[in-house]
Amino acid sequence: MDDHAGGPHRHLSRRSLIATGALAAGALGASAPTIGTAFGGSPARAAAGVTKKITIYAEQLPGNLFGYGLAPGQATVPGPILEMYEGDTLEITLVNTTNQRLSIHPHGVDYSTESDGSPFNASFNNPGETRTYVWRSHEMVAAAGRRYMPGSAGYWHYHDHAMGTDHGTGGVAKGLYGALIVRRRGDILPSKQFTAVFHDMMINNKMAPATPMFEANLGERVEWIAIGHGNLFHTFHLHAHRWADNRTGMLEGPSDPSLVVDNKDLNPGSSFGFQVLAGEGVGPGAWMYHCHVQTHSDGGMAGIFLVRNADGSMPPGAEEAIHRFQGHTHTHGS
Repeated sequence: MDDHAGGPHRHLSRRSLIATGALAAGALGASAPTIGTAFGGSPARAAAGVTKKITIYAEQLPGNLFGYGLAPGQATVPGPILEMYEGDTLEITLVNTTNQRLSIHPHGVDYSTESDGSPFNASFNNPGETRTYVWRSHEMVAAAGRRYMPGSAGYWHYHDHAMGTDHGTGGVAKGLYGALIVRRRGDILPSKQFTAVFHDMMINNKMAPATPMFEANLGERVEWIAIGHGNLFHTFHLHAHRWADNRTGMLEGPSDPSLVVDNKDLNPGSSFGFQVLAGEGVGPGAWMYHCHVQTHSDGGMAGIFLVRNADGSMPPGAEEAIHRFQGHTHTHGS
C-alpha cells in the first residue's frame, strides 16, 4: 500500500518546511527552503525574527481535486506542512494556476486584513493571479497581574477561503488545506510527520481502504497533525499509542497535570498535534487510526499506522493485517 497519502510528491508534506534564515523572494525553484529531515529528538533552534519567503502553487488535480504545492506540478492533498518559530514571519507568494477564485487563510498566526485570505476583506487570488500573503508570529509575553499573554506556538492549519463560496467551502471540499506549525524555541523536532485531515466522511479526501498508510520504524519520533473540516463532528483515535493533551503532546515533568489520551475530538475548523515514539511499549505492527464515531469508522474513516521493525523490515502479522484492511467492506451505517 502506498504510504504517500497524496500522490507521488507526498514526501514534501511529510517533512518540516523549516528555513533557518531569510530566503530569497521569488519562485521556490530559485531558492528552495530547507526541508527538515530525521532530527530524531533534537531541540529546535532558530534565529530570532527571521522572514521566510516561499512560493506556493495552487493547482487542479485529477478527480476534480485541487491542492497546494511548493513547485509547479507538485500540489498534493493535503498541502505541504508549513513551519515557523515564534517571532518569525512567513511571506507566501500564492500562484493561482487554476480557473477558479481561491486564497490561503491561516489559523493561529497574526496577519493584516490584506492577508486574511477571505473575500470579506477582498483578500484572494482571481484565476491566474499571483498574490502575497504575510503571516506573523510572536512569543509569549508577561503582562500585568502575574499573567502571560500567549504566543503563537501550536499545531494550526491553513485552507482556502474563496472557492465556491465566500467561505471557501468548495476549495476545502476539493483538498485546498494543509498543516501549519508554530514552534517554540527548544521544542523537540520529529523524525517523521503525518497530516490527517478528517473532512466529512473522508481522511485526506479518501475513504478506506484508499486512506493513507503512514509508516515509521520502531522507536522513531513521529509527529501527527490532526485537522478537522466539513460539516461532521469526529474524534481522532490512534491504536496502542497515547499522548498528553497539551500543546506538544509530551509531559513537561512528573507533576505536569495534562491528561494523557489516545482519543480526542476533531471537529470542523479544529486542529491539534502531538509526538509519539513509534511502537513504544507495544512493539511494531499494523496499528489503526480512525474516527471513533462508530458509523464513521464503519463508513471508511480509518487508516493504518504501520510501525516496521527498527531495521525497516516488516513485522510478523503486519502484511496479513494490511491485506485484511484492504479487503474489508466499509459501509456507512453498517
